[in-house]
Amino acid sequence: MDKHDVLAEQFGENRTHLRAVAYRMLGSISEADDAVQETWLRLSRSDTSGIENLRGWLTTVVARVCLNMLRSRSSRREEPLGEPPGARLPDPIISNVDGIDPEHEVLVADSVGLALLVVLEMLAPAEQLAFVLHDMFAVPFDEIAPIVGRSSTATRQFASRARRRVRGAATSPDADLTRQREVVDAFLAASRDGDFDTLLVVLDPDVVLRSDGGVVRLGLSREVRGATAVAEQALTFSQFARSARTRPALVNGAAGVVSWSPDGRLFSVMGCTVRHRKIVEIDILADPARLSQLDLALLED
Repeated sequence: MDKHDVLAEQFGENRTHLRAVAYRMLGSISEADDAVQETWLRLSRSDTSGIENLRGWLTTVVARVCLNMLRSRSSRREEPLGEPPGARLPDPIISNVDGIDPEHEVLVADSVGLALLVVLEMLAPAEQLAFVLHDMFAVPFDEIAPIVGRSSTATRQFASRARRRVRGAATSPDADLTRQREVVDAFLAASRDGDFDTLLVVLDPDVVLRSDGGVVRLGLSREVRGATAVAEQALTFSQFARSARTRPALVNGAAGVVSWSPDGRLFSVMGCTVRHRKIVEIDILADPARLSQLDLALLED
């Protein structure tokens, strides 16, 4: 093989790792793939003779690319019409209930659920980068500092602030998927039956429901908090989805539901975070444009 082929092979060995870094930072599969592609372009144009640790070099490059994308996203305020800044939900990783596709498994490792990605998207770009690289991929602060253009001490503080935000949110679901499924199924049944009391039983008192522009267009609130408010919104949403057919799925490795309208169009994807047999967070993606981009091949019969 010539030099280019060797470099391409070495890059391929690191592609999955780079995609995982980018997905955690960007919360978007398509943008993560764009960041990985840009990393390859930069590698192919570089003099690699002095690179001793290619994986570390690539991680630094993809982190820089993602940081620029985050800052550009913030400056342009790329939010759908009618949604306030920060409202965009991350792209879900959808798998069959039997297990996560090996290609996606690394993307949702370490309990990288929608709830965690939502918290990460609320952080400042530098905080997000410091937390992802250090806490998720064990990159030393001395190597992160040049990427954000700050001292190691300041970078450590970025990660510390991010860590407090993550710890203060209920981002990790119960490990038992069977119990998760039981709670989510009870929630769905109560929503369909209009059983308000049962909804209050399965919902945590401080539950939060977040959704995208799809439900806003239905006249529903983008974010509601508290069991009573979430139960009311769930009952209203279930009226719109009454004719839809649903199928259980794993959404970022946790119990969730995918729904189709009678004409076969994807209607919504709902991910739930269940802790101590209570739903603490619900994330609903119902924007037709974003739903059309999801890969649901693994759910096909």
